[in-house]
Amino acid sequence: MYLIDNGTGMLSNPDQSLPQKKSFLYLIPSFTIVSQTCPSFLSQYYIHFIEETADGSSLFTYNRKLMRVRATSADLAYFKRLLAINPGRDLRKSDDPKVYEKSNVLTSFRNINAQLPLGNLLETQGIIQILLSRFLHNEEYRSESKTLIPSRIPETINYIQTNLSGNITVEELAGRANLSTDYFSRSFYRHTGLRPLQFINQKRIERAQFLILTTNFTFSEVAAETGFESLSYFA
Repeated sequence: MYLIDNGTGMLSNPDQSLPQKKSFLYLIPSFTIVSQTCPSFLSQYYIHFIEETADGSSLFTYNRKLMRVRATSADLAYFKRLLAINPGRDLRKSDDPKVYEKSNVLTSFRNINAQLPLGNLLETQGIIQILLSRFLHNEEYRSESKTLIPSRIPETINYIQTNLSGNITVEELAGRANLSTDYFSRSFYRHTGLRPLQFINQKRIERAQFLILTTNFTFSEVAAETGFESLSYFA
């Protein structure tokens, strides 16, 4: 969930493009594929939260669209209050991608949550629920058709993201999903807008860009870290 307090940006996926503007709240449901871009300057508050229910269901099982509602002064006050009672909770702890990507940040947050005074924990959960309720009143949320995303798709995406340096094949991904290669490829395309190999290459390029910007790796090292078979193919 984002609250934009200055500047402009863009959230986009194969089905939507949603401009980010000052004084709006944005929600990206879990397992929603999204890209965030900023042409010049964007200032934002954000909350990353995990839904946990007894039956494993999600409020957004049938609606994974990007959502936006106009923010109020109370919303901004809620974000600032969350910062006050949960200091030092930003997700990014290092500019070193190896540290950033391999750290157990979310696990450490769970441990911190377990040590919070009960009052702070209840207040945190209450504020998040109040902010979340803003989107559940949205007509777009209520009227969205019930199209379920198979769990195989987010599981596959997670596997790709964490194994980019290896040799990932469509046959391997289909086997992990217990589907035929052709059916898996069509299903993946239907829910992401990209064929599996296109998606893998896109994520490798994005990782390579990040490594080039944030490390002193040579291009050969970047190619190896991102799973490209040769420097010439990477180039």
